[in-house]
Formats: sequence, structure tokens, C-alpha cells
Amino acid sequence: MLTVKRRDAARTILAASPFATHDGGVTRSTRTGRPPVTSRAQILDAARDIIERDGWEKVTIRRLASDLGIGATTLYHHIRDREDLLIQLLNDQAGRSSEVSLPAAPRDRIIVAAGMIHESLRLWPWAAEVLATDGFLARLGDSALDLVEAILAGAVEIGCTREQAVELFRSIWYYIAGEIMVRSRSAHLADAQERRRGFLTDIDPERFPQLAAIGGDWPVIAAHDTFANSLQAFVDGLLAQAVAQNG
Repeated sequence: MLTVKRRDAARTILAASPFATHDGGVTRSTRTGRPPVTSRAQILDAARDIIERDGWEKVTIRRLASDLGIGATTLYHHIRDREDLLIQLLNDQAGRSSEVSLPAAPRDRIIVAAGMIHESLRLWPWAAEVLATDGFLARLGDSALDLVEAILAGAVEIGCTREQAVELFRSIWYYIAGEIMVRSRSAHLADAQERRRGFLTDIDPERFPQLAAIGGDWPVIAAHDTFANSLQAFVDGLLAQAVAQNG
């Protein structure tokens, strides 16, 4: 009888242990030096470490849990899935960014806000792929939405309807996301001389005279950073078209 009581008491102690599993056993972390994860901030910091070391493709729930020395179940108290984790990372990064005063002139405000979005994605190009859906706005935090609001408000002040303002933002977003993804995927290419090799060398000059004339210079020209100037021309054209429609 005494043996049974002692065994029951031991089970009670184990069940109360922070290392207890669902079946009453004890899980011991094999990691040392890292305190138990108790906050969202710790999880996001660990995810950033993985991205900086190995790229965003390597960020998985299993990998993150392993790096933190915890079970995947613990992570689900803070995040729903991998996509939610990445969205939280983006919102956290936007919240860390220092506030920048936007110009008073609505057209300039649109340009600057769009440029800030582009710069954020340039630093984290994987984010463009994570946000490559029309419903992504619903998952953004206030700091990121401030830039969206600035673009919409600027367009309305210039004379766009709210519908036109949304169309303007979507057009700007598609331009930014597309530019970021193309440049990111092209970054692994070799230097300009290597990119010239074999590019448009077999094209028929009679059928494609302009392409043939450009030939191997195309990759070099395409590598020029024309985003800022192109953005201004793009926005000016869209605004002029919208205002003319309403005139």
C-alpha cells in the first residue's frame, strides 16, 4: 500500500512539472543556454535569425521549434501557421521602423509612401511573395497600413474617387512587388559580362531588328535601377488619367 502511494505521489509531482508531457512523462530539452520561450518577441527574433542565416524558405514551424528548444505545440499558442509567422514578422518590422514625415503635397506624399514600401521590401524581398494576394491588407498592422492610408488619402485629395484611389494603390503595389521579385530572383546571376553571353545572339535580325541591335546589352540595361523615376512617371500618368475621367 505504501509503495502505491509513493508511486502516485511521484506521478503527481511529474504532472506538475513544467517538463511534463501529456502522458505524464517528462520532456527534457537538449539545448542549453537559451531560457524557455515565453513571448512572441523571442519567437520573432529566432525567426529573424533563421532568415538572416539561411533564407526565408528555411523558416518552418519545425525548424523554429527546434532552434528554440521547444515543442511545435508551444509555438501554436503564438502563431497559427508559417504564413502567419511571416506576416507577424513584417508587422513587427514595420512597427520598429522610425516614423518618417510625409510631404504635405498629396502627389509627393504618394511617391514617398510608395518608395518607403519599396525600400522595406528591398531589404526583405521574400515579403513580396508572402503578400502576393489581394487580401493581404487585412493582415497588416497599423504601421504598415499608415503608408497605404497615405497613398489613398493623397489620391483622394488630388481628385480621385475612393474607387480610383484603390485602383491606384493596387497598380502601385503590383509594380513594386513585381519589380522586387524580378530583381531578387535575378540577383544570383553572374556579373554583367556573364549575362551578356548567349543573350539574343541567335535572333533573326530581319524579323526583330531592334532586339537584334540591342542583343547582349539587354541584361546590362535591364540591371539599371530605374525604379524611382519610373514610379514618378507611373503615378503621374495614373493620376492624370483618373482626374481626366472625373472632369
